[in-house]
Amino acid sequence: MNNNLYPVFLKVKNLNVLIVGGGNVAEEKLTFLLKSSPDANVTMVSTMFREATVALANKFGVEMITDKYHKRFLKKKHIVIATTDNPKVNIKVYNDCRKKSKLVNVADNPPYCDFYMGGIVTKGNVKIAISTNGKSPTTAKRLRQFFEEVIPEDVNEFVENLNTYRKTIKGDFEEKVKVLNEITKTLVEKKDPKN
Repeated sequence: MNNNLYPVFLKVKNLNVLIVGGGNVAEEKLTFLLKSSPDANVTMVSTMFREATVALANKFGVEMITDKYHKRFLKKKHIVIATTDNPKVNIKVYNDCRKKSKLVNVADNPPYCDFYMGGIVTKGNVKIAISTNGKSPTTAKRLRQFFEEVIPEDVNEFVENLNTYRKTIKGDFEEKVKVLNEITKTLVEKKDPKN
């Protein structure tokens, strides 16, 4: 089977996210989102919220609405994540989003997802997203842990220095790419274990 997902990095500060639900899964999705993007614009709607979810939401300025889901909550939302323990509600959220061209993720239900929230490794300006095409979140988690260990801690300093240098390179685009390729090739060269 092919993995036909197209990875993107969204500036969720510029988008409006709705999380439907207030239980454990909602808290997990909110935590994941805010860890990666602390400035995300998030609204949550649920008939109940866990105490830890309320504390996290308050810390990051997340709007919380105590109510049953209704399609009116989709107004001005770009991305929707359905996390309730009621499959009928989650499917309704999905169908309402499809009618209004909203990106939607129904937690733990890949056929009802326009996107997956995979594993993410962040080291300063370097961010790597990992997806298993919705098949194994545990594998994505283990790969995230692996990459967190193998990516050097000083990679952000390298990126910052390279960005500064890039601005000083003369010549056309092709020449700049050639110079930068030469400088960065050491990132992927295999080390001889004898040295």
